[in-house]
Amino acid sequence: MKRYVGDVMLLITAFVWGSGFVVTAIALQYLTAYQVMAGRFILATFLLIIIFGYKFKNFNLSIVWRGMILGIILYISFALQTVGLEYTTPSKNAFITAVNVVVVPIIAFFAFRRAIDRQEIIASILALVGIGFLSLQGSFTINFGDFLTLLCAIGFAFDIFFTNVFVQKEDALSLTIVQFMTASCIGAIVLLFQGDLTVTMEKEGWYAIIYLAIFSTTIAYVCQNWAFQYTTATRAAIILSTEALFGTIMSVLILHEVLSGRMIFGAVLIMSAILIAELKPFLYLKKRKDARKRIVS
Repeated sequence: MKRYVGDVMLLITAFVWGSGFVVTAIALQYLTAYQVMAGRFILATFLLIIIFGYKFKNFNLSIVWRGMILGIILYISFALQTVGLEYTTPSKNAFITAVNVVVVPIIAFFAFRRAIDRQEIIASILALVGIGFLSLQGSFTINFGDFLTLLCAIGFAFDIFFTNVFVQKEDALSLTIVQFMTASCIGAIVLLFQGDLTVTMEKEGWYAIIYLAIFSTTIAYVCQNWAFQYTTATRAAIILSTEALFGTIMSVLILHEVLSGRMIFGAVLIMSAILIAELKPFLYLKKRKDARKRIVS
């Protein structure tokens, strides 16, 4: 039963993250990308400290420096994604961001010399072709916002990779608190240098920031961390990858975004790449099972 509850929590997380693309697009109508970034992280950090402040007693130098690395990566990734959204659509932003699932094995190859299997190669090629259909224009140039989003996907892949490495030795929630604190400090410093510390804006802007901080940042990360205890990594990754679908659906319903046949085909290719990349353990186990059957027979 806990496994199914975990799956539901992950589905909720995927839905909230998918809606975040639309809410961020709304927030950018009233705020700059860097104001959105600072607002969501500062408010989310306060919420985490209020709820999980007892974790401070577990802090040590190792947690702090690892959390700071994750915070720097997280801020840069979100900055690329948010600025990119100023130049592209929420649906394209969502699907290109989801490519991070395909990038992680490539990072693992360079970091640990782990071999890249056939499924990962196929997934990478499909993802690149999908991005081409989704983003390349008639002159075979890529939209600036799509390019920033692709960089953001690479950034999130590094975030996933280093988080998986660090949580093997440190408390995940403590790392998250330091990570958010670091991202908040960077966001505040960036605004200070830009001179965009204004707090007067339309109520719609405040609503968007509050939603992003409470739901897309605090609740989503807590749900994800809790659910990981009761499901497999593969199952979790597949469920979370549906955020791209939710982002597209909500973009069409709320922002009335029009999708072309070419964009839909590119999105289908990217989604297929994600599924191939994440389902490969099942393919491997099936291959092993078939091999054992042949040996027995």
